[in-house]
Amino acid sequence: RRCTCSGGLRLRHFHILTIFLFSLVMASASNAEEKTSPLWELGAVAGVGYLPDYPAAGQSHFQWAALPLLVYRGEILRAGDKGLVRGRLIHTDRLEFDISLSGSFPTDAEDNNARQGMTDLDWLGEVGPRLQITLARAARAAKIDLELPLRAVFSTDFSDLEHQGFVFAPELAYQNEDFLNQGVQLKLGISMDFVSEGMADYFYEVPTGFATTTRTAFDGKAGYMGTRLQLSAYKPLTERWRVFAGLNGEFHKGAANKSSPLFLKTTNLGAGVGVIWSFWQSERRVRDD
Repeated sequence: RRCTCSGGLRLRHFHILTIFLFSLVMASASNAEEKTSPLWELGAVAGVGYLPDYPAAGQSHFQWAALPLLVYRGEILRAGDKGLVRGRLIHTDRLEFDISLSGSFPTDAEDNNARQGMTDLDWLGEVGPRLQITLARAARAAKIDLELPLRAVFSTDFSDLEHQGFVFAPELAYQNEDFLNQGVQLKLGISMDFVSEGMADYFYEVPTGFATTTRTAFDGKAGYMGTRLQLSAYKPLTERWRVFAGLNGEFHKGAANKSSPLFLKTTNLGAGVGVIWSFWQSERRVRDD
């Protein structure tokens, strides 16, 4: 069933890069011992996570995915690197600016008690500019970044595409490409999510036609949606096999839509694990920065 209400984003609650997608985009990063990487790779990624149905949802469910993986490390065009696809327009030691694309999982309303009888939350895609500023370098493999992404969000059930609004999610992140000298790539980030009215409606609006005796009508409001704390780790096992894991905590106290009957929890937790298999790699190697 399609979602006909306006506005939106789901799972990973934007960066619905979910824990699964958030960990997936680390797949192209190199560890401290590896100076170069293949120009491109083809492979597959599989992962499973226990995740909230939407931001401030009262229920969580297991989500899984098995997808083909493309990694491309061009000077400007990048794939599988900080987003599904991105165009890196500016890149220096301290500053990076790109246009990137990422996405997220759908939610079936029939599996969520609060949304019973309502429309589903579709697959979501996000596209927009991102500015990354390196604030400090703690060591050769470690740094602290400020990321400023602004994304337009679209939903699809693969029959058509609808614009659902915008999200601004500034993030402060510590990244280490060789944590404890074990070749583990680690990212610890904290971010705040701000959404347009359309996206607030997508998650929290209850149109009059869907109101019940226990679910009052509600109109979403633009503004603060929540703070997200996430930890992701990625470990190459061999040249072709890698594993990843992630923890995600979302805190919605003080959110603009706390009065919605679909807003049920001020704290959501999630976790995910997965494996990546790179079965075809180019002979040409490039510096991966």
